[in-house]
Amino acid sequence: MNFNRLGSSDLQVSDICLGTMTWGIQNTQQDADAQMAMALDAGVNFIDTAEMYPVPPNEQTYGDTERIIGNWIACNQDKRDDIVVMTKIAGAGLKYIREATPITGSAVTTALEDSLTRLHTDYIDVYQLHWPNRVTPHFGKHWPDGADPTRIDREKEIEGMRDILRGIKAAIDAGKIRYWGLSDDTPWGIHTFLRLCEQENVPLPVSIQNEFSLLHAKDWPYLIEMCECENIAYLPWSPLATGMLSGKYQNGARPEGSRWTLAQRMGLFRDQAPAQAATAQYMQVAEKAGITPSQLALAWCRQVPGVTSTIIGATTLDQLSENIAAFDLTLTEDTLSDIHGILKSYPLGF
Repeated sequence: MNFNRLGSSDLQVSDICLGTMTWGIQNTQQDADAQMAMALDAGVNFIDTAEMYPVPPNEQTYGDTERIIGNWIACNQDKRDDIVVMTKIAGAGLKYIREATPITGSAVTTALEDSLTRLHTDYIDVYQLHWPNRVTPHFGKHWPDGADPTRIDREKEIEGMRDILRGIKAAIDAGKIRYWGLSDDTPWGIHTFLRLCEQENVPLPVSIQNEFSLLHAKDWPYLIEMCECENIAYLPWSPLATGMLSGKYQNGARPEGSRWTLAQRMGLFRDQAPAQAATAQYMQVAEKAGITPSQLALAWCRQVPGVTSTIIGATTLDQLSENIAAFDLTLTEDTLSDIHGILKSYPLGF
């Protein structure tokens, strides 16, 4: 397992970050414990979660993923300092989470205390803002008919971000979080937080996690260049495009127990003809290379310049084993050439 420095922090994190958002609906405590054991045995020391998880989000299971991880931590206190735990505060939109209100400094304080309790830990290694208060070009809003930047109230957003930073600083000063990061944000969001951190004397964000895959490479090269130049770790989430790049959803297939069989919007805007066509071609490249389609997509993601650690998730141990093995692969120049030929034809599959 390779390790990389997480942005400007002093944390060394594995190439693989274990995602957990299936824990609590698709996976039980026993499943999660087995996944943790497999990941740790492979050298993974990095784990990502969120107060909102599991997905699809709903009031009945809200916080259960953190509780499952907390149960593991409670039984493995001797390993707590050996793992890097990231979690996230949810933004506006979910009525059962702080009445669907935006992230504020006081919300950071409240949400953090709840996460610490559920996780059975005294500190969070990296505390992240799950999504911005403003509408951004993420979650299917990246086309011109999606997010509208002309409707952003710039000064209101800046003051809101300044207030959030005061909550972050208070948590850092209290020793409840070590570092903080962003999620589902943009170059303007990163730039503004960097400037405000200097003004408010707040430590800089060390990471950002955004959706990034062979079917959704919109952050390359502009946002990733900014991260690299500003020493912010770039952490792709959904490198398999919610499982699409595994090939299991081709030709309308919906395997029993898979994410796209659940009542959620995650697969809806991704199930597009260009994405299906690109996936079919990537599957052929994987077969030619003698690896699985999932391994092709993950190995490519790891090799993208500027990627610090890739967030992977699985519902079965077989899937997790297959995915972990991808990070021991180095794709040949011929395979990369085949991949990039497809990527140029389908730069955004959905």
